[in-house]
Amino acid sequence: MKRTRIHGRPFVALLITTFAMNTGAAMGQRDFSKVEIKTTHVAGGVYMLEGSGGNIGVSAGADGLIIVDDQFAPLADKIKAALKKIDKGKLAFVLNTHYHGDHVGGNVAFGRDATIIAHTNVRRRLATEQKLFGRTTPPLPKEGLPVITFDESLAIHFNDEEITALHFPHGHTDGDSVIFFSKSNVIHMADLYFNGMFPFVDLDHGGDVQGVADNVQAVIKLADPNAKIIPGHGPLATVSDMKNYHEMLTDSIDLVTKAMTEGKTLAEIKKGGMPAKWKSWEGGFIPTDKWLETVHRSLSR
Repeated sequence: MKRTRIHGRPFVALLITTFAMNTGAAMGQRDFSKVEIKTTHVAGGVYMLEGSGGNIGVSAGADGLIIVDDQFAPLADKIKAALKKIDKGKLAFVLNTHYHGDHVGGNVAFGRDATIIAHTNVRRRLATEQKLFGRTTPPLPKEGLPVITFDESLAIHFNDEEITALHFPHGHTDGDSVIFFSKSNVIHMADLYFNGMFPFVDLDHGGDVQGVADNVQAVIKLADPNAKIIPGHGPLATVSDMKNYHEMLTDSIDLVTKAMTEGKTLAEIKKGGMPAKWKSWEGGFIPTDKWLETVHRSLSR
C-alpha cells in the first residue's frame, strides 16, 4: 500500500502523488568554524551546496526554496546565508534523503520554520536512539523530525516543476530517497552515489551492497542521458560518471563473489585488493580494505 503520513502540524499547500556520522559525535570532535559553503548552479532552478557532510540540493524560484538534506547543525547559519545569496524567498520544505547525521544534522535549526519530509524509516530512526560507529545518537527533538512521511514516492509541485522523492529500498540504508527535479533535469542521488570514491554502506541499518548496485542501475535506466547528477559525496556528476560508479560496484561484487567461491578468506581478499583501475577511489572516506570487507560482509549474510 502507498501511504503518506502527516505528523504533528497542519498540512500546508502541498500536492502529494502518492555518511555518515553520528551528529553529536561530529559536533563534539570537529571544528566547523573554517568550513565554507560552496554554491554551484546545476541547471534550471537547482543548485548544489558543498560544505561538510552530504551535498545539499536546492530548488529556488517564485515559490521559495526547497533543500535536500542540511548537513551538520553547526553549519546551519552558514547554509542559511548561502541560501539567501541564491534567493531571498522563504524556505518551505526540507527533504531528508536518509537518517545519517551529516545529512540531517541541521533538521532542528531548519525544522522550526520549514516542513521536513522523509521516508517513513527515516522518521522512525530519527525518533529513536541509534548506534553507528560504536557511538550512540539520541532521538532528535520534535522540531527536527519529519512532519510528512511516505513509503514509496511523493511529489511536490513547486517552482514550476515536479520534484519527486522516490524510495529505493535496502541500498545505503533502509530509508534512502532519490530526488528528481523534472524540469531542471537534475537528480539528487544522496548516499546511493559517492562520486569517485568507495561508498559507505550502512549494513547495520538496512544497507546492502548488491542493493546499492541494483538501485543505481535502476536510476540510470530512469535518467535522461543529459541529466545532471548531485551525488551524496563528491563533485557534481553526469549519467556517464554514475555508470562508471555502477561498474565499480559490479566489479567489486564479482571479485568478492569469485574469491568466496574459491574459498578465499577475507584476509586473502583484502590482500589481493581491487583492480588497478579503481586505485584512485580509495582516497575517500572508505579505504580499499574496508570496502572489500563491506562487500564481503554484505554478500555473506
